[in-house]
Amino acid sequence: MDQIETQDDTSSVAPIERIVRSLEEEIVLGRLRPRERLLEEELAKHFDAKRHVIRAALAELETMGIIVRQPNKGAAVRDFSPLEVEQIYDVRLLLEGHAASIMPLPAAPEVLEKLRLIHARHSKAVDDQEPRTVFRANLEFHRVLFGACGNPYLAEQIDALASRAHAIRFHAITDERLVNRAREEHGLMIDYMEKGDREKLVEIVGRHIQPSKEAYLRLASTQWARPFR
Repeated sequence: MDQIETQDDTSSVAPIERIVRSLEEEIVLGRLRPRERLLEEELAKHFDAKRHVIRAALAELETMGIIVRQPNKGAAVRDFSPLEVEQIYDVRLLLEGHAASIMPLPAAPEVLEKLRLIHARHSKAVDDQEPRTVFRANLEFHRVLFGACGNPYLAEQIDALASRAHAIRFHAITDERLVNRAREEHGLMIDYMEKGDREKLVEIVGRHIQPSKEAYLRLASTQWARPFR
C-alpha cells in the first residue's frame, strides 16, 4: 500500500470519508488495479486508523460497487467481465441519454454558469496535470449536468452507476488524449445546453462515455483475463 497518496485537502474530513475518498481516487487513477488486494492491516498502518474504521470505509466502497469482499479472502478492487462492462454502460447510455432528452433547454443561466466554473477548474487541472482534481471536477460537472434534468431520482441513479464504473474508468482518466477529449466534450455540452440543441446534446452525452468502456475492455482482454480467485 506504499503507493497510496493522501491529500492535504481531506484533513478536515471525517476519518471514514477521508479513507474512502483516498482509495476511490487511487482506484480511478489506476494506482490500485482490478483484483489488487486491500489488506486491513496495511491500510490501518497507512492511514493511522483503527481496524473498525478501515472496515467501515471498505464497506462503503463495497456499497459503491468498486471493491469486493469475500469470506476468508478479504477485500480487492473489483474487476468486471466484458459482459458486465457492456451491461453497465448500456444502462448508463439509457439513463444519461434520457436525462439529456428531458432537461429544460436552453438551460437556466445559473446552471450554465455553474457548469462553466467547473469546466474552467477541470480544464486548468488538465493543463496542470493534476489528476485528482481532474477526477473530482469531472464528477462535479456531471452531477450538475444531470442534476439539471429535473428528475432527482434519475440524477441519483446516474450518479450511483457512474460511481460503480470508477474501477472501469481509470484508463480514460490517465490517458492524456482521452482527458483532453473529455474536456472538449464538456465544453460542447455547455454550448448545446445554452443553444437548446437537444439532438446534439443527447448525441454527445452518449458518445462521451464510450472511450472509458473501450479502453477497459482492451486492457481486460490482455492484463487480467483469467477468472478472479
